[in-house]
Amino acid sequence: MTKLVVSEFVSLDGVMQAPGGEPGFRHHGWVLEHFAPEHDAYRYEELLETSALLLGRVTYEGFSGAWPTVTGEFADRMNALPKYVVSGTLHEPLEWNASLLKGDLTGEVETLKRQDGGGHIFVHGSRSLAQELLKRGLVDELRLMVFPVILGSGARLYSESPDKTSLTLVGSRTFESGVVALTYARK
Repeated sequence: MTKLVVSEFVSLDGVMQAPGGEPGFRHHGWVLEHFAPEHDAYRYEELLETSALLLGRVTYEGFSGAWPTVTGEFADRMNALPKYVVSGTLHEPLEWNASLLKGDLTGEVETLKRQDGGGHIFVHGSRSLAQELLKRGLVDELRLMVFPVILGSGARLYSESPDKTSLTLVGSRTFESGVVALTYARK
């Protein structure tokens, strides 16, 4: 069975909002001061493990507006991957090799996970979707690139919940930049 992997940039205090410079958030672009070429290599390794992307509407709209105009090995792989979009407002046909998931999220994701695409299904960004997938127990791995910055405000990956979720650390990698990549699996 294919794994569903949520892979995110987060600050030390769990903020994931506007890491790459998206306007509208006072700390936008907070990863840029720490980003290094070694991070690109790590993200490309992840991309080679990817058979499909699962995205929320906002991330899909941002990515589909930018990636098709980018060239190079990373962009070629990113653009070629099938994308599945979770949205209550978008309608097909979608651009950028994307399909709209319709119906029950749990059932749709479980169906995707049963398909053998030769790699994992990755979620990047898509905060609301990632939170819902975590809440429903659909995430097999959580990969966090933790940046050495405390933002103090902003949308966080983890939503308020009365439930505790225990994970097992299955991998870690420290970069010279001070960024740490942590991989957790469900228990």
